[in-house]
Formats: sequence, C-alpha cells, structure tokens
Amino acid sequence: MHIKSESRPTQQKNLLRVLLITGTFMIIEVVGGLLTGSLALLADAGHMLTDVAALGLSAFAMWMAARPSTPEKSYGYHRAEILTAVTNAVVLLLLSVWILYEAYRRVFEPAHVLGIPMLFIGLLGLAVNVASMKLLADESASSLNVRSAYVEVLSDAISSVGVILGGVTIWLTGWYLIDPLLSAGISVFIVWRTWALLTQAVHVLMEGVPTHLDAKEVGQAMAGMPGVKGIHDLHIWTITSGLDALSAHVVVLVGEDRDAVLDRLQQLLRERYGIDHVTLQIVEDRSDRVQVE
Repeated sequence: MHIKSESRPTQQKNLLRVLLITGTFMIIEVVGGLLTGSLALLADAGHMLTDVAALGLSAFAMWMAARPSTPEKSYGYHRAEILTAVTNAVVLLLLSVWILYEAYRRVFEPAHVLGIPMLFIGLLGLAVNVASMKLLADESASSLNVRSAYVEVLSDAISSVGVILGGVTIWLTGWYLIDPLLSAGISVFIVWRTWALLTQAVHVLMEGVPTHLDAKEVGQAMAGMPGVKGIHDLHIWTITSGLDALSAHVVVLVGEDRDAVLDRLQQLLRERYGIDHVTLQIVEDRSDRVQVE
C-alpha cells in the first residue's frame, strides 16, 4: 500500500468538496429533524455535525502533513493524519453511545414523527452521501486519514437508508417505534465500522509492523540477498498511510562490497515491499553463519 505524494492535492480537493456538501446538508437535516420530531433525523444531523468537524480536521491534517520536516520534527508532520483518524473514531464512538441512550429512552416514550418529510430528507441525504463516497472512494484505500472520512460518510449513508425506511414505515403504518429501533441499529453499525478503524490507527501509533507486511518474510528475503550473512534488530513501522519505514543491522563478511550490498537491499525493499525509507547499518562478521533475528 504505497501512495504517491502527487495524490495528496487530489485528496485535499475531494475532502473540501465533501466538506462543503456535508455542511450544507447538515443544516437542512437539523431543520428537518426539528420539524418532523424524528430522532433518526436528529441523530443523523448530529452525525453530520461530527462529519463536518472530522472532514475539516482531516483536510487540516493533510495540509499539516505536507509541511516540511524540521530539526525538531525529523519526520515532519505526517503523524497528524493518524492522530486525526484516531480523533474521528473516538468522536464517532461517543456519538453512537449518545444515540443508543436516546433510542433506549424513546422505546418507552415513542415520539410523534412526521413520516413523509422524514422520507424526503432521507432520500436527499442518501444522494448527498453517495456523491461524497464517490469522491473519496479511490483514495480511501491508500490513506488512513481519507479512510476515516470515508467511514464517516459511509455510516451517514447507512443512517440515511434507515431514515428512509423509518419514513416509509411511519407514513404507511404510523408505527413510531421504528424510529428509535432504526437509530439503535445505525449506532451498532457505526461502532462496528469505527472500532476497526480505531484499532488500525492505534496500531500505527504503537509503531506496529504494517498489516500488509510480514516482518519474518522481509527479514528472510533480506538475509537471502548476495553478500548478506545475517539480519539483526529488524524494525518495520508506518509513519503515515503509504509511508513505511525499516531499520536493521546487516551482517556481512569482512571485505564484502558494502555499497553493493546496500544497493541490492534497498532495491529489494523498494520493489518488492514498497519501503523507501530504509536505514541499514553494516556489521562485519568473519563467521559463515547466516542468522535472522
């Protein structure tokens, strides 16, 4: 999963477009939720509010990540994107807890809801969310930050489907209990999607091995290169989405061409595993033992 730096301007533009679309619809949905009395609409409006904040934060984080490194911050501001993904996930989880509480309360005290306006607002919301998802879909596979924004919009789309079903049910049957039940179902879906995102983002912050790489396999491939007698202290981690780093001690025999060994290893790591940020320390050894640690 290796992204090109030139894709970031496109990511920023699409994030800003989605931010504008979402912000505009959020105002419509807040008004609609108050007029219809629908918890599902109000919950989705609250969700939209967090989307606006999250998308704005994602765009800001992407701008920060593009800033050059400094002597104090040798990696630059790339981690801002991962911190944003964690923040977005935590906000979504807290919002889901609030929706579940409100849904529980309304199960025992069903509120009167206007079905037809709720249905039309839900249809409009679904159209808005689908358009936003199309803008973010391509880049969501290569950026954890964009993926967090995509999950936000996807959960909104599911919410809109729930609003539509609720509006149709209330319109045709007058069964108001459908509103809090759908809200609870939407919240459970949001928690399920968000937890996976949060787990992945925390894994990056803990400098775990990227999920698409096998450290043992990488070490064995490096140890198998001509001139290499062993690999020690191998570490692989992610700085930000698409930017993986590796450091290791490389054991070679005395008299081995160090530059040639380094070139072969860097080419292997770049072409086979997509790792460009590589720090290797050469250690000379007179033995014939090959070892990977």
